[in-house]
Amino acid sequence: MGTISVIVPSYNDAGFLASCLDALAQQTRHADEVIVVDNGSTDATAEVALAAGARLIAEPLRGIWPATAAGFDAATGDVLARLDADSVPGPGWLAEVEHRMSRTDRPTVVTGSGVFYGGNALVRWIARNVYIGGYFGVIGPLLGHPPIFGSNYAMRRDAWLELRDLVHRDRADVHDDLDLSWWIRPGMTVVRDDLLIVGVSARPFDSIEGLWRRVRIAFHTLAIEFRAWSPLERRAAHRRAHEHWGAADEADGSADGEEPVPA
Repeated sequence: MGTISVIVPSYNDAGFLASCLDALAQQTRHADEVIVVDNGSTDATAEVALAAGARLIAEPLRGIWPATAAGFDAATGDVLARLDADSVPGPGWLAEVEHRMSRTDRPTVVTGSGVFYGGNALVRWIARNVYIGGYFGVIGPLLGHPPIFGSNYAMRRDAWLELRDLVHRDRADVHDDLDLSWWIRPGMTVVRDDLLIVGVSARPFDSIEGLWRRVRIAFHTLAIEFRAWSPLERRAAHRRAHEHWGAADEADGSADGEEPVPA
């Protein structure tokens, strides 16, 4: 399949980052490159990254999207896998990324979900069923494909090279995963893999204010996307691409039994 780079943006998350990097060191399929993007931390983020053997990138423009984009730009892998500093992947996480991206349907992006840790049972239930459940259940139909979950996904590098100048990569006031999901180009595909699971901290949901802040940013992000590329125009463009590839598949005839793969 090629090489895999793992990108982990971090801001003052040295403790969580250490656990994340330790989990990456225990993968059955090791990363070809691990990049930690230090987003202006004042704690031991840089020291933790270097001690784990990660490649350290500095991004002074504060925000999850600027930090993630800097990591994607610096990565050399054929596939760019993305975790948050508080993500804890199981030992088979990268092996599943490789397996799913190697299938004949060749998805552009594969995304999974998260099992929340920390907080209490009610906080974890709200995080999983209200926030994540709502994200996949509401945003998915709007997009016409599964939304990308920012704490756990992998994308082909050539897709990033096409998307990097379309997304709002310099804005800290948008959800990076929702923004990336919106700008997936016609002909690109996003699949959800239920085997691709990581542990995710429930700390953002420890308060109603934390949950509301995330919901408020989600509405703000959608308002930006609607103005830049309206839902009707977006769905029409994706529908035309789907019809185009369907016609190409029929013309090909799949005589050899192989599924035609869009370029």
